[in-house]
Amino acid sequence: MTIEIEDIGSNPAPRATIGEIIAARFSRRGALLGTAAAWLSGTAAGAVPMEGGPSTLTFKELSHQLAQTDAVAEGHEKHVLIRWGDAVLADAPPFDPRHVTAAAQALQFGYNNDFIAVLPPERGGRIGSRALLWANHEYTNTNLMFPGMGTNSQARARVTAEQAEAELMAHGGSIVELERVDGRWRAIPGARLNRRVTGATPMRISGPAAGHPRLRTGADPGGTRVLGMLNNCAGGTTPWGTVLTCEENFNNYFGGELAEGPEAASNRRYGMRANPAYGWHRHMARFDRTREPNEANRFGWVVEIDPYDPQSMPIKRTALGRIKHEGATHAIAPDGRVVIYMGDDERNDYVYRFVTARPHDPANPAANRDLLDEGTLSVARFEADGNMRWLPLVHGQGPLTEANGFASQADVLIETRRAADLLEATPMDRPEDVETNPVTGVVYVMLTNNATRPASRVNPANPRPANAHGHVVEITPPGPAGQRDHAAETMSWGLFLLGGKPGQDEGARYHRATSSEGWLSCPDNCAFDSKGRIWIATDGAGSAAGVADGVYAADTTGRGRALTRLFYQAPTGAEVCGPFMLPDDSALFLAIQHPGEDAGSTFEQPSTRWPDFAEGMPPRPSVVVITRTGGGSVGS
Repeated sequence: MTIEIEDIGSNPAPRATIGEIIAARFSRRGALLGTAAAWLSGTAAGAVPMEGGPSTLTFKELSHQLAQTDAVAEGHEKHVLIRWGDAVLADAPPFDPRHVTAAAQALQFGYNNDFIAVLPPERGGRIGSRALLWANHEYTNTNLMFPGMGTNSQARARVTAEQAEAELMAHGGSIVELERVDGRWRAIPGARLNRRVTGATPMRISGPAAGHPRLRTGADPGGTRVLGMLNNCAGGTTPWGTVLTCEENFNNYFGGELAEGPEAASNRRYGMRANPAYGWHRHMARFDRTREPNEANRFGWVVEIDPYDPQSMPIKRTALGRIKHEGATHAIAPDGRVVIYMGDDERNDYVYRFVTARPHDPANPAANRDLLDEGTLSVARFEADGNMRWLPLVHGQGPLTEANGFASQADVLIETRRAADLLEATPMDRPEDVETNPVTGVVYVMLTNNATRPASRVNPANPRPANAHGHVVEITPPGPAGQRDHAAETMSWGLFLLGGKPGQDEGARYHRATSSEGWLSCPDNCAFDSKGRIWIATDGAGSAAGVADGVYAADTTGRGRALTRLFYQAPTGAEVCGPFMLPDDSALFLAIQHPGEDAGSTFEQPSTRWPDFAEGMPPRPSVVVITRTGGGSVGS
């Protein structure tokens, strides 16, 4: 995920921003002593006291760096599990960085791994000495994949048909069986469940939008089959053992002039451009909107994949809406219904929730096969009084009528963003990962940044003219921990932290004992350990704050609440994605994406050659595993 690709902003008229609402909330609620700073420092009435209490995390904190290699906290060790070009299927050829082909990429680990999930080796089982890895392959850096192409913008303008086909095959995802030998996890090439899903894998379209005329193309007149998935960023899993992988910046692949017509308003709202980031439309007709205007409508969905059946067809679940999905993580309501939380990763876009129409059946996974085709999609409105409401995106309710261009629920889902605009949802500062703390049931929203907030919107909670460093919002469903009602219409919300360097970046707020190395910038993804502590991965700290992206850990409750500590930092140009902690806290899996993605990097002269550091070897996106030296729980 890069600022170049994502930080565009296509909401033409956002209502009150989250910054303005934060300011209003903390200036109007006397119980919170009038400022976000009081709440964050633990001095506000009703807040958890934060002064004086140490973190429960015992690792020795790193110092910030910006280097060609990575670093992990003392007492821990890191190894590379799998890299771009490593074999996934049995007949994969050896990786040849100077001759990357579509045929090879379809058999090898793809490019720019993002979301990862580590699953039991069999459905419903437990992770022991074996496991199953899913990894998204979000996008490609053309300049670092092929020699002689120049910088990334030059490379994408010069890409050939053969190179575009190789990039298409490097997208998607990988399923790889793992084994743990002498405490060290390793991939098993050619294992039975191993699979590559690419930008050309046949997929089924399901749910209310399936078969709609706006999803029909010359190659698929029924509107129910599509080739591949693109720009899969974050994701999630389901209680019945499937993977949810999310299409994000799909607009970067579709080119051609934006003629006025039935899709004009939709194209503008999703940020379509005549000359997109990739040049595939010059070589593949389906990516040229002038030749196939409906193809883009078949992207921007959540895709469900069964990792235990290599022959199963991936399914795009349209009931969950069409946005630039960051992730899709689940929680369970008290009545057994499944709740999916999602962020739309762009400045001034929204947070969403989907609630299934019926409960899941834990004893019968097959009965849940199409559970995500029926339910209610809603968008969040954050109120200044500390409450937030979920607004249903249902055809025929409120402004979602034919008079406003929505003739059916399919139209609402194909144009989810425009429907949410009409409901006056709260525009957020790039909502990315939305995760539920498994111990407390509180939901955490990563808001990466919003560099375009004008000075006229400076306020006590976000006092910077531009929110360059992002923040984290907490949503608390009603009910006690362990019984939170994630299907409730109304919840409460508050702040967990505001990013940036205290004393330098105005408005930065953490626990008052946070060290000079513990502050962070641009929170992106997160995970939780078995104690309910949060592990935050960042994206964009290099350009925003001059430090490498990394992983920061903190307590979410108690006297060490929001005392962030630096645990890991990535090599230059890279972001850290997909943090996944094993249930027993024995290993932290991380996706290190786009190493060397610095201005001016080329195949011949990258800013880093991590992780191989061999002359002539380009940087290789990789999944790494961090364990505690000698065994035990990571971080403590």
